[in-house]
Amino acid sequence: MAANDMKSVASLLVILNFAMYVTLLGLGGWAMNRAIDLGFIIGSGLQLPDHFSPIYFPMGNAATGFFVTFALIAGVAGVASCIAGFDFLRSWNSDNRGGAASAAVIAWALTVLAMGFAWKEIQLDGRNATLRTMEAFSIILSVTQFLYTVVVYG
Repeated sequence: MAANDMKSVASLLVILNFAMYVTLLGLGGWAMNRAIDLGFIIGSGLQLPDHFSPIYFPMGNAATGFFVTFALIAGVAGVASCIAGFDFLRSWNSDNRGGAASAAVIAWALTVLAMGFAWKEIQLDGRNATLRTMEAFSIILSVTQFLYTVVVYG
């Protein structure tokens, strides 16, 4: 591919990934806020219940807390990767390719980790539409972030 074609593909992928990571952060923020508002309230003098999990979510299943937590971490890393990608696309030279590529690899690795918890959450069933949307975004992002990483390295 010519350099302009690679730059066009990278531009499309970084814009798509940025929009999807921001959406993932919004949905994950909603889920975390709901978990905090509706989670366990332990007062002074009370004991934790048996089988207490600090990652308790009142919706979803046993994997939801892990999925939402790692999806939020992946979302923040993904947005940072996109910001580094915008800087790389602006200049399109090898001086800042390394920073964009390493940020892309870290974001992809964290997104794959969140995708693994998404698959576990799908396997366990019992989740709402917002969580299903988050799962879909994390699965799609693991593919598009990988493609972006390949383009940046290419």
